[in-house]
Amino acid sequence: MTSEKPSLEGLRIDRSGTEERGGPGWKLWLFLAVVLVAVGGGAWAWLRLPRAVEVRTATARAASSGAAAGAVLDASGYVTARRQATVSSKVTGKVIEIHVEEGMAVREGQVLARLDDETARKQLSLAEAQASSAQRSLQEIEVRLREARLNQKRMRDLGEKGITTQAQSDTADAEVDSLAARLEVQRQDAEVARRQVALYRQSLEDAVIRAPFSGVAISKDAQPGEMISPVSAGGGFTRTGICTLVDMSSLEIEVDVNEAYINRVRDAQRAVAVLDAYPEWQIPARVITTVPAADRQKATVKVRLAFDQLDRRILPDMGVKVSFLSDEQEGAQAHSGANTRPRVLIPRAAVHQEGDTAHVFVVQGDHVERRAIKTGPASGEEVAVDSGLSGGEQVVVEGPEQLADGFKVKVRKES
Repeated sequence: MTSEKPSLEGLRIDRSGTEERGGPGWKLWLFLAVVLVAVGGGAWAWLRLPRAVEVRTATARAASSGAAAGAVLDASGYVTARRQATVSSKVTGKVIEIHVEEGMAVREGQVLARLDDETARKQLSLAEAQASSAQRSLQEIEVRLREARLNQKRMRDLGEKGITTQAQSDTADAEVDSLAARLEVQRQDAEVARRQVALYRQSLEDAVIRAPFSGVAISKDAQPGEMISPVSAGGGFTRTGICTLVDMSSLEIEVDVNEAYINRVRDAQRAVAVLDAYPEWQIPARVITTVPAADRQKATVKVRLAFDQLDRRILPDMGVKVSFLSDEQEGAQAHSGANTRPRVLIPRAAVHQEGDTAHVFVVQGDHVERRAIKTGPASGEEVAVDSGLSGGEQVVVEGPEQLADGFKVKVRKES
């Protein structure tokens, strides 16, 4: 029986097959482990994030109509211009040039438009020729008069010597008197001719339409080619104006005050005006005068007021509300400055008081901001805020007690 010796090659374990079968397995397990770690980390981070707390908010609003608190009287009216004109022409004519547009600032004397002046130029040329002819005729008569006076003198000298007759002397005298009379008539004719020239020159000047005062054009009422006349004519096809010009430095306020309360208004009384276009802008003003007449249909009296300072935002015919101030308010306004900001009103529940300081929580996106405020007088469920809010902010009126600056919030929708 033959025995075989074991060899080292026979004792070696073959791992090639195992590696081929188990190679992809460990990579899969590694991938699943990474995914589980990522998901677990995300869940842990999500659980650690602060949750949004639910709050109820209200809008901080400016005092309605901008009226001063405790004003003795409120009235409404319009901004008016004391100096406003529809610029037209003195004569009827066809417009050939327009040099103004809406919104354009013009100076006094500036040319706004030109009319067709061809006829006026020809009339002026004719009048100048007639005046020249009258002047030459005047010079001719003056020469003949000088000659007649010399002849008159000779006739008188010869008459004294008895050489000439009385009839010849009388004829010389008559010739002098006649020429003197003709000279006076011719002088008047020459004056008439000069005045005729001046008239046609004025007609030529009237064809140029100029600004009567400095201001701003608020409307353009004619176009080149249209007829314009100082009076309405032509069945509506004739314009009566080139443009409407307003002196912006003459803007003031006119309000109608019920005659039952007109005793609360006096000359030079201080007031606060608020334009409908800018409800948060309080404009200091003063009473100019009360028009001494009442409207029996409306039972009102017109009051004129002047702005303390004009502004580009103030435009003619804007609606305005006026609060007439009492003596105490006048002093407070003078002390605090002319252009005071209107107060902002918020609910009482939005104010958090800590000693002498007060604050509110203002919603900014998805979180709240703690903001210090200065409160004024309270009325009912509302509190006036003098500083810290400008109006329009969303303030928290109901929320958790632990609410603090930077908290994430969710605004509760009202059902």
